[in-house]
Amino acid sequence: MSQMPHSQTDIFISGGGVAGLTAAAAFGTAGFRTVCVDPTPPVTSGTAQGADIRTTAFLNPSVKVLEAAGLWDRLVPHAAALQIMRIVDAGGTEPTARLVRDFNAAEISDQPFGWNLPNWLLRREMVAHLEDLPNVDFRSGVATTGLLTRTHGAEVSLSDGTRLTSQLVIAADGRDSFIRSQSGIGVKTHYYGQKALAFGVTHPVAHDNVSTEIHRTGGPFTLVPLPDRDGQHCSAVVWMEHGPKADALARMPVAEFEAEMLARSTGILGPLTLFTSRSVWPMRAQIAHRLDAERVALIAEAAHVIPPIGAQGLNMSLADIGALLELCIDNRTTLGERSTLRRYHQRRWPEIRARVAGVDLLNRAAMVGPKPLRDLRAGALGALYGLKPVRQLMMRAGLGMR
Repeated sequence: MSQMPHSQTDIFISGGGVAGLTAAAAFGTAGFRTVCVDPTPPVTSGTAQGADIRTTAFLNPSVKVLEAAGLWDRLVPHAAALQIMRIVDAGGTEPTARLVRDFNAAEISDQPFGWNLPNWLLRREMVAHLEDLPNVDFRSGVATTGLLTRTHGAEVSLSDGTRLTSQLVIAADGRDSFIRSQSGIGVKTHYYGQKALAFGVTHPVAHDNVSTEIHRTGGPFTLVPLPDRDGQHCSAVVWMEHGPKADALARMPVAEFEAEMLARSTGILGPLTLFTSRSVWPMRAQIAHRLDAERVALIAEAAHVIPPIGAQGLNMSLADIGALLELCIDNRTTLGERSTLRRYHQRRWPEIRARVAGVDLLNRAAMVGPKPLRDLRAGALGALYGLKPVRQLMMRAGLGMR
């Protein structure tokens, strides 16, 4: 029987989504030999079958990680700035805006809150960048099928029949992570009974770099700025609703769906015209019991999953990458050893736990149905916004600024 090919690397990353590709670029740029695999070849065109039509808003602190990975200069020309975060309460008897509050980044920084880009475009630019890094090997269409860890290294088996030995294995393989399971790390999960519809729209009113989150019942309806498309103003939408209603919305004829969008958006940007397909994503909150095991570190959705509120999800993932990269650079001679990984867990897990809890609270508030609770929500927003120090503290906390 022939022996499977075997190779060695410093860093092995299981998962080639946006977080995994960013991690590969960051560790490769820092001089580590890096292998990244993903079972699904990346779709790098917005019109191709299977394209991820969701968008990602990179908040200001995440730019440092993207710059360290050599990615930011490639991404920023395609991004729409997010200067204002607008919260609209439409929880009155009629679905109209009864309270509007703007959180302006200018109050705390000379930079926008962040920048928004389509996920398919992120994959296109990130994969192209990895091709320019000689010490990064990105293998698309290849899955991780086995993991064996020892004190001196980890052995990984792949679906193409190859094996490799790595000093550190990074789990970036999603909420149902194979690496996390193989490492014996459990998770705490809460299912909301919600689903999120993600799609793109054009509209006659300019968004003016304002990200708008509209609250009524079922969850927020969020309009996130995108660059103009063929001369038309354009936004990405995440519409969170109770599961059965979300499924019904996803099946609706386009004209009927657009009428529902106009009502749910309170007409704030005028009539919304759908220009993409509609994808549906079940909502859950999840946190791993630990972020480390022998020769293994968890990042991104392998470590934490939250509803898409306040652009926290992927920005938490980039904070994971930044913290782990810094520790690995400072401890190159002990790369992947338990003492370093334990410090990674200690640095990241308390903040992750706090953010998962915070987003959970916001989501539950956005879901409330009875009008007295919706009135209470509006009153709390108005009171907190009216206190400038509290308002600025909320903005800094949302960005992850100290």
